[in-house]
Amino acid sequence: MEIQEYLPFWGKLTDAQRALVRDTARPMQFARGAVLHEGGTCTGLVIVTQGRLRAYTLSGEGRELTLYRLLEWDICLFSASCALRGLDVDITLSAETDTEILLLPSEVFKELQDQSAAVAGFANEMMATRFSDVMWLMDQLLNRKLDSRLAAFLLEESNLEGAETLSITHERIAAHMGSAREVVTRMLKYFQNEGLVQLGRGSVTLLDAGRLRTVAGDSLR
Repeated sequence: MEIQEYLPFWGKLTDAQRALVRDTARPMQFARGAVLHEGGTCTGLVIVTQGRLRAYTLSGEGRELTLYRLLEWDICLFSASCALRGLDVDITLSAETDTEILLLPSEVFKELQDQSAAVAGFANEMMATRFSDVMWLMDQLLNRKLDSRLAAFLLEESNLEGAETLSITHERIAAHMGSAREVVTRMLKYFQNEGLVQLGRGSVTLLDAGRLRTVAGDSLR
């Protein structure tokens, strides 16, 4: 698809602005596991056209915490944070699957913001949405028990993958949740003893989605 299909403000741009976007946006491909943006860099506006990206942050001890996922049609504004006044966001973007994106350079997006109220409004709306996601996550970390968060993660992951058996390690789950592998392993074994999941080598199979939803409670969005 052409880039105009992904930009809700396209109809509000002038012909010259549309030409600028078409001339500077470039398609890029990333293999699963590749890092396409790291904190401290200003990659540009990332538009996912195929695949899935993971946005995460690192603690001072190097522990990962997933902030949100980006699916097809999603746009990452924080990867162009240098184009946003007063915003300094330290996130990393990596490809969870083989992924294709359209990348609009930060300087181009900044120029559009300065010239177009529609683009500035879009940026504000996107920031509000992402900050809402992050605040919800902070509430989960501070106020919800690990068992409910883990149950919610397994259900959401199953929905993303379209499968009851997840090919994922305990270490990977811990990285998503900002927890320690040993803690996640203990909770997964508890879930297995309760008949909620079946653990395999590098896999977790959901056996009772209904009971997992009950455990997840308010942690499931």
